[in-house]
Amino acid sequence: MLKRLILGAILLSSSIFASSEVNVYSHRHYDTDKQLFKMFEEKTRIKVNVVKADANALIKRLSSEGKNSPADVLITVDAGRLYQAKQKGLLQPIDSEYLNKNIPEKLRDEDKQWFALTKRVRAFVIPKGSDLKDKLKTYEDLIKPEFKKMIMVRSSNHIYNQSMLAAVIAHHGEDYALKWAKGVVANLARRPKGDDRYQVKAVANGIGEIGITNTYYVGKMIGSKSFSEREAVKGVEVIFPKFENGGTHINVSGAGVAKYAPHKENAIKFIEFLASPEAQELFANQNFEYPVTKGVKKNEVVQSWGSFTDDDISINTLGKYNAQAVKIFDLAGWK
Repeated sequence: MLKRLILGAILLSSSIFASSEVNVYSHRHYDTDKQLFKMFEEKTRIKVNVVKADANALIKRLSSEGKNSPADVLITVDAGRLYQAKQKGLLQPIDSEYLNKNIPEKLRDEDKQWFALTKRVRAFVIPKGSDLKDKLKTYEDLIKPEFKKMIMVRSSNHIYNQSMLAAVIAHHGEDYALKWAKGVVANLARRPKGDDRYQVKAVANGIGEIGITNTYYVGKMIGSKSFSEREAVKGVEVIFPKFENGGTHINVSGAGVAKYAPHKENAIKFIEFLASPEAQELFANQNFEYPVTKGVKKNEVVQSWGSFTDDDISINTLGKYNAQAVKIFDLAGWK
């Protein structure tokens, strides 16, 4: 009898422990996220177990694990990857009154399989005080001959550029997108290389005059441990272009509940927490990202860059046209 009671207690304890955790597969790699995970644990007593890798590796892992996957939540840093995960059947729809109410419709999957957590803006950096801000108003302007040997950008292999070109396709079609990609290549100051921070440093050092970058990198460089990054960012300014028939290109980091999530309820609570005002403020103030929920203030540094109007295309479109964007980059010779 005693043995049965002890065994029962052990099983009950194991059940409680198992239900008090959430397993997160995340492409994000910031100290901000570590703080948020700790805050969630303290708030809910639900332990956060994290597996970090790039989005492609996480998607491949989820696919290979299938029904045996321990993953509850997938977090990636681009709408294209969220779209891909959905297309591969790796996510499941969830019904959350909080997320439906607080995440704008254009920033979530139409079938509620993923929700944006932060917004990222792909903008331009130019030398501080440059008159380029009066000449460079749109993404379409990048292909004007007057900007020959001025543009610097990272490789077309990166999802940020693929999503930017997907937005071009959404606005103008594939024929124009090819013309645009070729035009950007013709105006490059040097072969695409480095990450977005590299483009900022290249502008500051006079290698070119127009750097294409996500703005949160500029914010993070201000307080960087690297002296060269802190100095470089002093010599540039951010400008927000728009599409001729739209607004400024935005992308997202976002999250979805894994299809076979063993702790689905905890997964939903976790994503709801990341969309809460306290979490959104941390994303904004420490990672210089734009909040997705209303009423959360932008960081003061971010506000100092100026305002813009979000492009009005659905974020889902960035994933929809990803394959076409990759093909067009190859045809255009954008390495």
